[in-house]
Amino acid sequence: MIQRIQTVYLVLAAIVSAGLNFVFHLWITMDNVIVFAVDVIYILAGFLISALLSLAAIFSFKNRKSQFMMGRLNIILNFILLGFFVYQSLNLSGETKVSEKGIGMFIPIISIVLLALANKAIKKDEDLVKSVDRLR
Repeated sequence: MIQRIQTVYLVLAAIVSAGLNFVFHLWITMDNVIVFAVDVIYILAGFLISALLSLAAIFSFKNRKSQFMMGRLNIILNFILLGFFVYQSLNLSGETKVSEKGIGMFIPIISIVLLALANKAIKKDEDLVKSVDRLR
């Protein structure tokens, strides 16, 4: 059933992962160069894989277990992106690369929250189906 609430959460997570990284910058260097996710290819790849996993989870609505596992895998990927951003902004000594942090570093947090809400709704649907199967 594609009209469920988890579809809304997964679509929002895909929009956040695929669209907002082009709008908000990640950081500004010492030379006042604004760095977007497009400028760093592996960050862009991480965001696009996250968006594709969200879209794949939407269209696997008939298999709730695989949908749930795609959501978990997507959450792990966003935690990896978030960990990279924390490493990038805190581990560099002084003003070597990152001079000012941007709002784009918080995109994985928004995506994680939306994916967790989607997984909660998927789990609720799975429990409902299991309870109905017990009655048969």
